Amino acid sequence: MKRLIPCIYLYKEKAVKNFKDMTVVSENPVELAKTYSENAADELIVFDMSKGDAEHEKALDVMKEICAAIDIPVIGAGNVARMEDVKKILYTGCERAVLNYDKEENIEITEEVSQRFGKDKIYLSFTKPETLSVHRQLIDACISETIWIAQGGVKETIQCLNDPTIIVLENCSLEGMAWIFQNPAVDGISGNAVNDNYKDLYSMKSVFQESGMEVRVPKGKMSWADFKLNSDGMVPVVAQDYKTGEVLMVAYMNEEAFEHTLRTGKMTYYSRSRQELWIKGDTSGHYQYVKSLTVDCDFDTILAKVSQVGAACHTGSRSCFFNEIMTQDLKEAANPLKVFEEVMKVIEDRKIHPREGSYTNYLFDKGLDKILKKLGEEATEIVIAAKNPNKNEVKYEISDFLYHMMVLMAEKGISWEEITKELANRE
Repeated sequence: MKRLIPCIYLYKEKAVKNFKDMTVVSENPVELAKTYSENAADELIVFDMSKGDAEHEKALDVMKEICAAIDIPVIGAGNVARMEDVKKILYTGCERAVLNYDKEENIEITEEVSQRFGKDKIYLSFTKPETLSVHRQLIDACISETIWIAQGGVKETIQCLNDPTIIVLENCSLEGMAWIFQNPAVDGISGNAVNDNYKDLYSMKSVFQESGMEVRVPKGKMSWADFKLNSDGMVPVVAQDYKTGEVLMVAYMNEEAFEHTLRTGKMTYYSRSRQELWIKGDTSGHYQYVKSLTVDCDFDTILAKVSQVGAACHTGSRSCFFNEIMTQDLKEAANPLKVFEEVMKVIEDRKIHPREGSYTNYLFDKGLDKILKKLGEEATEIVIAAKNPNKNEVKYEISDFLYHMMVLMAEKGISWEEITKELANRE
């Protein structure tokens, strides 16, 4: 599978041009990562170029934010000298950690980290092609993929590659990438060759696909002919936030809009008032990136689950559905994740804006040891309650435990999104 993999050169909490050029390309690497993710990037490499422990810790925090904010796998590289450094990278949420084989200390810890975290979690990077032959036995046993940071001689060196390899290139034409991808060992291209073309990744993939290469592109299981059209020859589309389930808007597609949506990954509609194609967000910047398209039982309405940038409504409202017609005074069924997030917001607010007499603030004031002590006590209370026949006691004790657990999460800067994402990755 051929992959297009943007990278972020992270320096002093900003994204810079490359290893040698410190020109800032983004003040906000997390938003840059989101942009890459939403524009058909297959993975993301983050190169930590920080200097010193303080800068490195801040870089790890940025990596953690990036991993929490995007849906594609993140590969973390840079500032590795011992196993603890690999652990820190993986604990940010990165799918893979990279050992720099230009540094002897990284080679020395290869076997140790591969055994500890698994071969599939460990990549290596190199600049000198002879590295692969020198350390062949170690690489075969402990490394799942290599990253070649090319510094010239691509045409000469590429013929010698046998390992699954990602090539980091500063610049390369579409034709050049297609030529590089002809090598079976090359399954990824990264660097500014991809960064500078992030808006065209869907189109680039289409070109590669037409050339017979296997690439990751959304594949429609139905054609326009499968739908039951309205009198105008269109199909209504309901757009829904893919994370929260919130209904955002309703619009219409004709065949051209449908095909454009599949081809670009951006929700595209047909404006009946303007009589023209309408790429949502082209004017406002509030794009809708497609996560899934589903048709109803009658094949006459499409449900689009999307990642919404900003507001869906032209009024500035997140959703177009905000004008209440009527509502009954009923107790609303609790959404578990929503409840957790709302309680978490209160706890986080108490930490930022202390309130006199607040038990939450009492815990924060006493510090981590007190929070941990209470958490341990509540865990014990659950065990005791579970031995009793009344399940309500267990319910109450679990609620107390979860509250104190959320205080700990706030103290350590951990969100529910991170927890649920971690749980979703477990088998």
